[in-house]
Amino acid sequence: MSAEATNPATPGPVTGPAARWRARIDLRRLGRAALLGPATRDRLPSAISHVVDAHRAHYPSADLEPLRRAYVLAESSHRGQMRKSGEPYITHPLAVTLILAELGAETTTLTASLLHDTVEDTDVTLDQVGEEFGSEVRYLVDGVTKLEKVDYGAAAEPETFRKMLVATGSDVRVMSIKLADRLHNMRTLGVMRPEKQARIAKVTRDVLIPLAERLGVQALKTELEDLVFAILHPEEYEHTRELIVDNASRADDPLAEIADEVRGVLREADIPAEVVIRPRHFVSVHRVARKRGQLRGCDFGRLLVLVNEDADCYGVLGELHTCMTPVVSEFKDFIAVPKFNLYQSLHTAVARADGQVAEVLIRTHQMHKVAEAGVVALGNPYAPPAEENTPADGERVDPTRPGWLSRLLDWQEAAPDPDTFWSTLREDLAQDREITVFRPDGGTLGLPEGATCVDAAYAQYGEDAHACIGARVNGRLATLSTVLRDGDTVQLLMGQDPASEPSREWLEHAHTPAARIAIQRWLAAHPTHEEAQEAAPERAQQTDEEPSVALRPAAEGLSSRPTTADITVDQPGATVRLAGCCTPVPPDEVTGFAVRGGVVTVHRVECAAVERMKSGGRAEVDVRWGDTTECRVTLLAESFVRPHLLADLTEAMALEGAEIVSATVEPPTQQRVRHTYTLQLPDAAHLPALMRAMRNVPGVYDVSRAQTPGG
Repeated sequence: MSAEATNPATPGPVTGPAARWRARIDLRRLGRAALLGPATRDRLPSAISHVVDAHRAHYPSADLEPLRRAYVLAESSHRGQMRKSGEPYITHPLAVTLILAELGAETTTLTASLLHDTVEDTDVTLDQVGEEFGSEVRYLVDGVTKLEKVDYGAAAEPETFRKMLVATGSDVRVMSIKLADRLHNMRTLGVMRPEKQARIAKVTRDVLIPLAERLGVQALKTELEDLVFAILHPEEYEHTRELIVDNASRADDPLAEIADEVRGVLREADIPAEVVIRPRHFVSVHRVARKRGQLRGCDFGRLLVLVNEDADCYGVLGELHTCMTPVVSEFKDFIAVPKFNLYQSLHTAVARADGQVAEVLIRTHQMHKVAEAGVVALGNPYAPPAEENTPADGERVDPTRPGWLSRLLDWQEAAPDPDTFWSTLREDLAQDREITVFRPDGGTLGLPEGATCVDAAYAQYGEDAHACIGARVNGRLATLSTVLRDGDTVQLLMGQDPASEPSREWLEHAHTPAARIAIQRWLAAHPTHEEAQEAAPERAQQTDEEPSVALRPAAEGLSSRPTTADITVDQPGATVRLAGCCTPVPPDEVTGFAVRGGVVTVHRVECAAVERMKSGGRAEVDVRWGDTTECRVTLLAESFVRPHLLADLTEAMALEGAEIVSATVEPPTQQRVRHTYTLQLPDAAHLPALMRAMRNVPGVYDVSRAQTPGG
């Protein structure tokens, strides 16, 4: 998984963002220990002493025998393999396991972490891992094992992530190991080629960091952010580092002064609390600098107040707001309403007389553990709860399967190919905030910020949402394009027709991948006649023929009753045809292409076929509208069902001087009707007014140019 990751080429003190908050493993010492081979059966190898100490800090009575056996197998399997830095390869799984141990991962996760590269990089098989360590460890190791490029080619990376995410859906510890693995690889990226560093950093930025945020593992997320920042934005990183260094050299520290004042307030209130300064990480300082411009001392960190009980959090808040000057606009309560990634805390801010503002985070020690380690802090979330730890009524029994992960697992099944999955995954993970909306039955839906009623429909009903005909938001009728807000109540109105179909316009309002993919799949399986015609130019590159509307040659005289507008082409003797894929009419901007038999087909310049024909090597021909403006055009009208609609619509067209050549009215679906009219107009300039008149007919909600002639 990580044989290419490297350590700094020369020994020396560690610098940079990754070194600020925690001591580094001495990889050289661990490497020497690894080369000595496994210890005796009854002794723990000294190479895993760091892991054991960190693990015992969280689990004093843990059985360490699985860790000993896992290390013995990993060391013997990786023996002789080296990292690019020259270190024995075993130092990598040791470092990854220490990261997880410090976060509070339980023994099974640490065991799998020690073995996470054995199946991928050695002769050890998954079956051997399962026989020796059990099905849970086998599953975790399999979940983080990459797919072979030999088998998957360029699709190996996206398909590996797809496999990993599916495995995470059944056991969130898979992603915990992957995140720790990527963090150590990012820490040791220094001797790789710059272009490879940049590629790995971009995937980390687009996929791994958002996943760390969603799983609540802030300790890993913030360090990954800083490491990516240093690689992708070295100049801005260096500027931020200088700001931090300059602030650290200041004689006064306003944040420390406010911290002392807070301690005094809480002592007088007799609230046991620990008040510490949390320096901002590099990316956080950079963001604040961009937001506020000139930074002041309090901008380089925040105060963290840790208490024992939930009620004490609110007690601290009351004392601070009473005894100090609060900035009320900065208050947020993530205890009463936790974030979707398990995060709980009170956020507030207090101001000094000189105008400096200090942000304050208030939480219990347990909340802080979860805020730092997220799902890792849950231990084994799948173990049966002890009697005294049975969750109370109303609590989430399994917080490791939040709405965002369920949605991701649902839509990835429908992603048709690795490229679509990969691009959609990045887009999905780029949506930072989740909202909760309520159903009339009391249930809830978790949706990304910006989601609409269309998204709610597909989140609740899956592909049955094709039958949705409307919604009520907070009791009032709303269009399906309505953007939902956190806390809205949404009632989705479903039609009874089993043949219901989604509207093409829904794609414009679909914000979630699940909704977009479901709609796109239906549209692909049910192409309209117009879409079938639009695809014809691709076939025409092989047959040199296109479906088209025949027009007279430019040199011929006008007929007494022309059915289309006049076209002039700079190619003597050519026969001119209007392309059926876009049906141009004056005054559309048009272009032409020569095809077999001296025929020139005319397209609107924005027609999708134009780009395809250009890329296919066809030369453009200059065409232009002549003097005759009478034209034939096909319009598509969409309306709700109501009495006398057809009569009102045809009357509106007649009043605009349009002659109906042909008309088709489809059977109603979802209380909607689709009408297709081919019309003869005395002047193409009348077309906008005609379309406006049709839209003004009560019940008609859209009128558009059809993509193929109807007469």
